[in-house]
Amino acid sequence: MPKVYGKRIVLREYRRDDFVHIRQWVNNANITDMLSDIFLFPHTDKNVEGFLDMMLTPGNKEICGFVIADKDTEAYIGQIDLFQIDWKNRKAVMGIIIAKEENHSKGYGKEAIGLLLEYAFNRLGLNKIELTVRAYNERGIRCYEQCGFKVEGVLREDFFIHGKYTDTIKMAILQSEWFHKE
Repeated sequence: MPKVYGKRIVLREYRRDDFVHIRQWVNNANITDMLSDIFLFPHTDKNVEGFLDMMLTPGNKEICGFVIADKDTEAYIGQIDLFQIDWKNRKAVMGIIIAKEENHSKGYGKEAIGLLLEYAFNRLGLNKIELTVRAYNERGIRCYEQCGFKVEGVLREDFFIHGKYTDTIKMAILQSEWFHKE
């Protein structure tokens, strides 16, 4: 997996020593409440090891994952992944996490998304990157819109959390929109 360098960060391969960082955020409700249903239950060390094994196994054509790291030290900041890669239709689903709350709202997510989109469209030849986001994740929605994603639809009352339903917003960006944005 190649490294993708930005101004402050690098997208690098997953490493076995990322385990400790993933383990720290994976059971933090303030972080996981913004993510998908996979985080509805506490994750054990075995769950995290299984995820890392999957990311470290070469040859998986449906996943392309990176750790978001400090450019100088390669210290773990978060993760950004393409999954459900559909090579026939040239599209994938993106997921991102900035693992520590003290790193939120510092532009790491926006920079990582820009690097990933550049890689997805120019290196992988994909045409569309999709994502889903909870309607209450206003910071995430703003970031995605700033990166060029557009709302494609709303799944009403799609997600039950903290005793109430919330909508899920589907967003996407096309290769042509990314190139036009540049």
